[in-house]
This record gives sequence, structure tokens and C-alpha cells, in this order.
Amino acid sequence: MKHNANDSDTVKNRKKQTVAKGQTASSLRMERVSKRCRKLLLAGFMMAPLFPATAQNTGQAATKNEAVSIETLEQEIRHIEQAQAALQQDLLAVRQQLLAKKQQQSTMASAGDQKKTPEAAPSNAPMLANNAVTPPANKVNETPADTHLATADKNTPALTTVAPDSTATAATNLGNNSTALASSAAPNKSNAADSNKSLDLVMDPFQNQSDQYGMANLGNVPSTSSNTSTDQAKADAAFASNVGGDIAQIREGDNGAVELFKHTDVPTEAIIARHARDIISMTANNGVGPHPRETAGAQLAGALGDHGVFNLGPMTFILGGFIDASGLVSNRHIASGTFNSWKSMPFKNNPDYHTANTEASARYTRLSLLMRGTVSQHSTISGFVETDFGAGGSTTNPYESSSYIIRLRQAYLAYDDSRYNFHVLGGQAWSLLTPNRVGITPRQESVAETAEASILAGQTWARQWQVRVAKDWFNHRFWAAISIENPATMYDTTGFTNNAGRIVMPNGSTTTITSNGVGLTQPSAYSAEVSPDIIGKLAWDPAWGHYEVVGIMHMPHDRVTTADGVGHNNTVLTGGGGGSMVLPLIPKKVELRLAGLVGKGIGHYGAALLPDATLDAEGRPVPLWSMQATAGIMGHVTPRLDLYGYYGIQESGRSYFTENGHDYGYGNPLYNNSGCNTELSTACVGSTKRISEATIGGWWRFLKGHYGTVQAGVQLAYSTREAWRGTGGSPTTHMSELFLSLRYLPFQ
Repeated sequence: MKHNANDSDTVKNRKKQTVAKGQTASSLRMERVSKRCRKLLLAGFMMAPLFPATAQNTGQAATKNEAVSIETLEQEIRHIEQAQAALQQDLLAVRQQLLAKKQQQSTMASAGDQKKTPEAAPSNAPMLANNAVTPPANKVNETPADTHLATADKNTPALTTVAPDSTATAATNLGNNSTALASSAAPNKSNAADSNKSLDLVMDPFQNQSDQYGMANLGNVPSTSSNTSTDQAKADAAFASNVGGDIAQIREGDNGAVELFKHTDVPTEAIIARHARDIISMTANNGVGPHPRETAGAQLAGALGDHGVFNLGPMTFILGGFIDASGLVSNRHIASGTFNSWKSMPFKNNPDYHTANTEASARYTRLSLLMRGTVSQHSTISGFVETDFGAGGSTTNPYESSSYIIRLRQAYLAYDDSRYNFHVLGGQAWSLLTPNRVGITPRQESVAETAEASILAGQTWARQWQVRVAKDWFNHRFWAAISIENPATMYDTTGFTNNAGRIVMPNGSTTTITSNGVGLTQPSAYSAEVSPDIIGKLAWDPAWGHYEVVGIMHMPHDRVTTADGVGHNNTVLTGGGGGSMVLPLIPKKVELRLAGLVGKGIGHYGAALLPDATLDAEGRPVPLWSMQATAGIMGHVTPRLDLYGYYGIQESGRSYFTENGHDYGYGNPLYNNSGCNTELSTACVGSTKRISEATIGGWWRFLKGHYGTVQAGVQLAYSTREAWRGTGGSPTTHMSELFLSLRYLPFQ
């Protein structure tokens, strides 16, 4: 059979069409993925122009809702633009390292070419030649930094946007920015600087919120009309991984689309700190995620701002904090301000029970600063300090200047290695016993987001010195940590004679449990301790929820000196355990939070500060049983409104003895409680057995923009204090409180 030239051309055309169809199918899959990603962001803008009749019939209420939605999206665009501009400086550093490696590789390749003929080049040389940056002959002496700055200048227009003035303009700008900023341009041999764009990846500002594999999505491969976009994306990612060293990798998604992902070993602390969630360590998507930085929970844990980022030499500085004006109105008089002292709630024998109280101050205004430096490609070191003015000096009073003094909340350094997923923290920070909401990372503690400074009765927390080591596995889904922390034992010495920490025992001996501070330390009682508290925690972040188990070992210690001058030490081993969970009932909208801790000798780790221990007849420490638990619902009703409801409870056990007609210990049933309901009566011991609190409240961010955030909070709380039964009964008291708070967050 004969074949003419036309038949040959027909066969070739069919082959080309087959290849083109395959490439077109891949391109179409990517287009569908890209459209899905953009659909949610553009939906609010697209509804009005596509359905004008419907928009006109929605009425005034719908118009208001649409305006709010547009305003919210515009603000998110502005925040992302600011973050993207800040990312440019970090991108310069990454490019500089990349160019140095490529120049080194080019030098080695040139040396190898002198010994090899062109025909002996490896088979993958064409790919590397198309991607590698080979300096032109007339620019051999150009430094990597210069090349960097040139590339940055070319990319800067893509990072600059003007806030949309209308719905249509906003939709257009958003679509253009999403494509320009999430794309990596194809390398070109004729332009060395353009090849760097293959690594111009932008971190998703909502880090890890849609990654079921525990990897940080930097951006999807752009959807274009070219049939070779998928192959080009693979080539770009392969080049980035081979030449840049763990810069990026590709994978095929469940729907067949090719996506470009940053490998989990790439250091991201510098990038993440500038985005809408304040974390350092990389974490997995658990449906809960880190704190949105403008929420009260983030502020309580120590959030930083995205408006206060600046660089000084090789260091990055990030500011945080807020101006706070808060107050309360209560039906009982406890002179503790918005920092509740539940165990001081008066019984009816105290005139304060019959007196209402109104008090307000700005003492919980907060200032914070994070200092961060890059140690290597995979490790960073940071220092964090946070202060407020909650302390009262010896001359502090409310009558003239209300001069509350500055106090230390947190001050620690943290080292994070993203290659081995290894984390170290040292300094004063939230105790490892405090529940977290994602991983075991600093400033991601999960505590009740209330307006009262003491948080919630039953809340497990402490801020104290510690050295913590943490490690995570399985793409940041399983975490383990151990911490040694500053010990303290809170003794109850009811019935004993206490002379500045020296307790006179019934047998004539003296037990020393505390010593008063001297030197630069206020004359407060410091307990005698022989060992730090040892705390361990395991955390799990599956696709839905955050789960923790925690344990603590504590060792109360004292010294007993007999009447003849002979003494000995006593040490008791005690501790406890518990757990917590955060369940996203409606992801990003409604969370259920549960936490609890039970054990002996650990009462001071609860917000109510119930005692840890008392003494037996021989002067030995007797740890008291303790239990504390919280449950709450947190609802993010709108981007500007949060509502919550919590219940917390803390209980203490009792230990007592009677000798020579005298009653000693905590919760002794022979204590006289007969006068607890008679005003001015002194016959009321009232050892606290249980404290509980039920509260509801909310936060409204009514101003939000480039100037920061202004928010108002309101909280209504009802607390109960119950005493152990004694002679005359078991007294109970209640207190109702209304908390109000106004905060300005200039950096968030």
C-alpha cells in the first residue's frame, strides 16, 4: 500500500491533537480547581451584577448585609496586600540563597565542561538549562543581592493594589491579584531574572486551614489557556526542589489537579508572623486553627499585630498589645477590680456582702514585642516579651493618680527547627498545663475569652518560668512536650499559729513552709521547694478537633525543727492529670471547648487559687485533693461579632486533725460556722469547698481598618462559693457581676 505525503501529515496532526487533548484535559482540571478557589471570594461581588432584579427585591436589610460583606472583603484584601508587601523582604533573602546555589552549580558545571564534550552531557541537561539562572557574560561580576533587587522591583507592581471603589472594580482587582500573586512565572532562558518568579510563592494568609495533608499551601498552579501549563508547573517545582533545596514540591490532588506546595521543612516563622494568624511553628489543619489575631482569645494568649512589623538589620520586630479601659459593677464589694478573687467572696457576716461595688481602670493595657532572627534555612530564634500595668505598688491608691505599675506577663526565647520539627522554649510563659487549640505552640493557648482579667473559675492556667522541649510528627498532627517549671506550694494553715512562714505545731516543734522575699523581691511568702514541677503533654490534631492529655508531678517540701534544736526535711511526691479538647461544631463559626484537671497538691493551677496543701500533726505536708473543669461554647457570629457562654468549677478536698482540744487543718468539721449568716459575727471559718461561675458575653469589633481595631466587650457573670460543713452548717454566698471593656488594638 502506498502512502502519500498528505497521509503522513494526517498521522502527525492526529498525534499532535491527541497530545493536545491530554494537555487540555489537565489544563481544564486545573481551571476547575482555580475557579472553585476563587468562587467563594468573588461570590459576594458577582451576585449583584448577575442578578440585578433579585438584588433590587431584597430590600433594605439585604442591602445592609451586602454592604457589610463587601466592606469585610475589602478589609481582608487590604490586610493581604500589606502582608504581601511585607513578604517581599523575606522573598529577597530566599532568592539570594537560591541565586548563590545556582551560581555555585553553574561554576561547577563550567568546570565539568572543560573535561567533558558537549555530547557527554547528561540527559536532564536541557531541563536544567531551561530553568537555571546563568549570568550573562557581561554581568559576571553582578552580585546576587543586585540581581535580587532587580527581581524585586519587577515583582513589586504585582504586590500593589488600590482598594476597590465599587463591586465590579473589587471583583476585577481581586481576581487579578489572586492570579498574579499566586502564580509562578515560567522560566525563560533569555531572561535570567524572570526564572526567579518560579519561586515567587505567596503564603496563604489563612495558614493551613484547607490542607488535609499537613502541608502549608503557598499557592496553586495558575490556570491559563496554554496547554503546557501543567507540565510547566511540574518543571518549575522540580527545578525549585532540585536547585533551591527543599523550596517546594508538587503533588497531584484528589481531582487530578497539580498543586504546588511548600515543603514542611521550609522555615516559615518570618512569613506566618505577618499574617492573620499568629503562630511560629507549622501546624496541621484540625478544623480549629490558630487564633484569629483580632479576637479576645488571641489577645489573652499574646497575639501580635500585622500592622506593626519592621526590620532592623537582620532582625524582624513585630509589635502587639492594646489600650484597655475596663470596669465592673457587682452586688458584692471585693476590692480586686476586674481580676476576680472568688475565694474572697464575703459571707453574710461580712458587711461587704451587703455593699455593691463599681470600679474601673486602664491597668490591663498591654504591650508586647516579638524579636525574630533566622539562624539557618531551617531554624529560627525569637524572643517575646509582654507586659501590662496590673501590679499595685506600695503607694498605689485610687484616690488621686491611680498609679498602677508595670508587671511582667511573659518573657521567653523560642528556638524552632522546621527540618526536624523540634521546638525549645525558655523563660516565663503560659504553663504547659494550659490548654492549647492547635499543636503545642506558644501564644496559641485556649482559655475562656472573657472580659474579666482572671479569665474564669475552674480555668487551668499559670504563667511562670519554664524550659520546654516539644517535638511533632506525622505532618504536625501529633505533638509531645515536656517542661520543667517553677514550683510553688500554696499552704492553708487554718488553726495553726503562723509566724511569717514558721508554723508552731501542737507538739512544740516548728515547721518552716515559706520565707518572705528580700532584696529586690517584695515581702511576699515564697514556699520552700526542692524540685521544679515536671509537666508532660501529648496533643493530637486530626482533621476535626484538637485533643490533649497532660500530667504533672509536684513535690511539696518543708522543714520541721524540734524543741531541742534537731531538724529534718519532709518531701511528698504528688501530682495529677487531665485533658482538653476543642471541637469545631461548625468550622470557623462555633466551637465547643472542654478542659479539666484532677489530682493532689495542684490547686493553685486553677483560676480560683484554692490551696495545694496543709500540714499534719507532725508537720509534714499533706496535699489536698483538687478538681477543676470548664466547658464553653464560642461562636463567631460574624467577622465582627463573637458571642460566648462558659461554665467553670473548682473544688478542693480537706485534711484535718484535732489535738489537745484544738482543731487544725483545712475543712475541719469541728470549725465554728454558726455566725456566717450574722453580720459582724466572727464565728465563721468557712473553708472553701467549691467555687463555680456561669457567664455569658460577647465582643464587637465596631471599627476596623488600616488604623487598627476598636472593640467593645460585655460580660455577665454569676459566681457561687460554698464552704465545707462545720459546726453551724455549710455557708454559701453568691455574686453577680457586669464587666465592660473597651479596647483599641493599633497593630491588628
